[in-house]
Amino acid sequence: MTTGFAPSSLAATRLNGLDIFAQFTQHIQRQADTDKQAFAVASQCMTWFYKQQRHKPAPPAVQNIAWSRQTTSPWIVADSSEQDGSDCRMRYPGGIDAVRTDFQRTQAFLSLSLTFYEFALVGDGDDNSTYSARELHDMLTALNLASEPSLGTDAHLRSLTSSFDSLHEARGMEALMTGMGKLYDQGYRVTTADKAHLNRVME
Repeated sequence: MTTGFAPSSLAATRLNGLDIFAQFTQHIQRQADTDKQAFAVASQCMTWFYKQQRHKPAPPAVQNIAWSRQTTSPWIVADSSEQDGSDCRMRYPGGIDAVRTDFQRTQAFLSLSLTFYEFALVGDGDDNSTYSARELHDMLTALNLASEPSLGTDAHLRSLTSSFDSLHEARGMEALMTGMGKLYDQGYRVTTADKAHLNRVME
């Protein structure tokens, strides 16, 4: 039993922690799914434009998500149909330069989403799909968010999701990695369970 918590308050904390973990990771995953779709379209269209230039498709190196050794992306499409080509011309009237720019943009958004998802997993230090009071405090502090228990579960969840939304829009990878570093300073690490969970999200 955690020191300083009565059984009833500890149970409530665990329940609230479960709610925050589930809702926070679901919020990030919804955005990651949207980012994967956008990245797949940009990847497919870049391949098509390269083929039109009679070059072997050679998209830029895919940016790894932070704290991962992955070197390839499962969303790059190797081939595309004539219908795809028509769609790509309509989507990218600026041609290869426009699609390159969008490829890099969608890649950055996806990388941010997946790295933030990893942050959410790392914050669950004991891999029980629940944020304890300490874990929640450490995550909020790592992102420079108010962590007082008196604010309540709803406020903490809003703070976390709003922080994700803001950093995603700004492609704020540096700020996110600073937060990840703070968790590491507290002894948190990417576990085997975290990697397996993240791999499922990346599929």
